[in-house]
Amino acid sequence: MAEQPKLLVSVSPHIQSEETVAKIMWSVNISLIPAFLMSVYYFGIRALAVITVSILSAVATEVVVQRLSKKKVTISDGSAFITGLLLAFNLPSGVPLWIPVIGNVVAIAITKQIFGGLGYNIFNPALMGRAFLLASWPRIMTTWYEPSGIMAGLDVKTTATPLAILKEEGMGKLIEVFGDKTNLYTELFIGHRAGSLGETSIIALLIGAAYLIYKGYITWHIPASFLGTVAVLTWIFGGKNGLFTGDPLLSLISGGLILGAFYMATDYVTCPSVRKAQILFGLGAGVITVLIRLKGGYPEGVCYAILLMNCFTPMLDRRFKTEKFGLVRVKEGGK
Repeated sequence: MAEQPKLLVSVSPHIQSEETVAKIMWSVNISLIPAFLMSVYYFGIRALAVITVSILSAVATEVVVQRLSKKKVTISDGSAFITGLLLAFNLPSGVPLWIPVIGNVVAIAITKQIFGGLGYNIFNPALMGRAFLLASWPRIMTTWYEPSGIMAGLDVKTTATPLAILKEEGMGKLIEVFGDKTNLYTELFIGHRAGSLGETSIIALLIGAAYLIYKGYITWHIPASFLGTVAVLTWIFGGKNGLFTGDPLLSLISGGLILGAFYMATDYVTCPSVRKAQILFGLGAGVITVLIRLKGGYPEGVCYAILLMNCFTPMLDRRFKTEKFGLVRVKEGGK
């Protein structure tokens, strides 16, 4: 019997997988269903309208741009759908419906398609859309509404987010608003508080994140280093009574950190692909987030932290690039 060769040499790709871009993108969309349901439960029909318009405008923008540029229409891969969904999750419930439309034009047409489409964009499209909207219409983008139930319409009260209250009036005021510290943590964890549509329910986001980790679509490296850095730095520098008096748990669950760490910092296209680089990416995003939250004029910093670290992704991947199999470095002098 002839011996089988131990090494087969062929053209790439050398690793085959049943996973496709479309399968991964739609799986991420599915993982966000709990957060979608909780946003509609807490912010009502208005939330459903903002999310629907955002998704439709993202998909429509992708179709128009690809047809105008005579490219194949790729909306079935789910990437435009998830951009629209994530952008909506970064908006207050009471924004006018033209806000997500403009945000998705910036996200899809300028941030994604102008660079060549999926796989070529430098920045996370949804976050770029949000950053543009926040810079252009700051009052609309920072007018938050109290969660008033599934049948709520526009007749709801405006209020500040927990992070804004913490930054402007301190921990005492925050506890006064929520009753006591235990109730504060509980309400933040389940999502009964003001904020962007998809960021409020921590438990819903963690359910989706656990699904993605189980499927192997994301790994722990970026979320753990991102969240860990924010927790440690907040504990050290975030307290009003000196070093090591900050509240790391409050910082983790009171803003958009969980949404950003698991769903946008881990974007395949704009985050590093090498594990060591991913850890540094998360560390950098955590440092920038804490810097903005503690020293900046804006109580949240996740969006800008991720976008700034997107700039370093190519450099980080090159720095930690895996050496080619069989490569032998020749030292100076030829030895």
